[in-house]
Amino acid sequence: MRVLIGKSLLEQVRTLCLELPGSEERPSHGAPTFFVGGKVFTIFADKHHGDTRTTVWLPVPDGLQPGLIAATPQTFFSPPYLGVRGWVGIDLATIRKADLQYHIRSAWSLIAPKRLRAAHPEI
Repeated sequence: MRVLIGKSLLEQVRTLCLELPGSEERPSHGAPTFFVGGKVFTIFADKHHGDTRTTVWLPVPDGLQPGLIAATPQTFFSPPYLGVRGWVGIDLATIRKADLQYHIRSAWSLIAPKRLRAAHPEI
């Protein structure tokens, strides 16, 4: 069930990430990567290392990763390299846009500098 339609998946992820204060996009390890305060908060991974999915990888609050993966394994997974740090991968073919936006905003909130977060409590 593809739920992100219209613009390309990358364009939709880019829009959701770059609407957040202080966000910027730079390539990292060959993938479009979104930063705030010099730190990564979302990675766009299109068929990374032979994976057939188009995904994003992002941090989630401590302890949340196992529950997300157990509850919805068709959407959430432990991404290579970063899964051991509590990040999740999200299959973009199986998530609603509003849910993706929630997780991207949550990732931004985890990574953004304290002063930037304080200036934008609505996020």
